[in-house]
Amino acid sequence: MDKEYSLITAIVQKGFSDVAMAAARSAGARGGTVVNGRGTGAAEAAHFLGVAIEPEKEILLILVESSLRDEVMKAVNRAAGLSTPGNGIAFSLPVEDVAGLSSDIKPDDGE
Repeated sequence: MDKEYSLITAIVQKGFSDVAMAAARSAGARGGTVVNGRGTGAAEAAHFLGVAIEPEKEILLILVESSLRDEVMKAVNRAAGLSTPGNGIAFSLPVEDVAGLSSDIKPDDGE
């Protein structure tokens, strides 16, 4: 792997993934994946007629070159309002290897 990559994972309130992904793209990300989820934090659980209602979340998985990581994370943070408690979280992890990116596939690769 010639380049170093980071995986940015952002967990945002439902409905914020589009604005967060647009911000990530404006900061240099090429795209990402959105997965639906639900929160399980005890402080977040609201009750309706005695039944706990857990808030729905959207999880963004954004693979970026490590040189873009900080700018993309800042953009997602601003767009999704992650500095407000309870609005979500973003974190990054180093990526050891990547397959399937068009820039990483060479015509002679037989694998």
